[in-house]
Amino acid sequence: MPECQNCGSFVTDAYARVFTPRGVDDPRVCPDCKDKIRDGSDVRKARSPRNN
Repeated sequence: MPECQNCGSFVTDAYARVFTPRGVDDPRVCPDCKDKIRDGSDVRKARSPRNN
């Protein structure tokens, strides 16, 4: 099962397939990571609060 590399939360196979590059099984951040966001090929701290 795929896990978020940042917080360790479970993510679905579909989420991992869409948000990870080929050859990588676990995404760098997930929707549960309130303090991090994807920025191109990088991950950065969120500049403003995320409302989920």
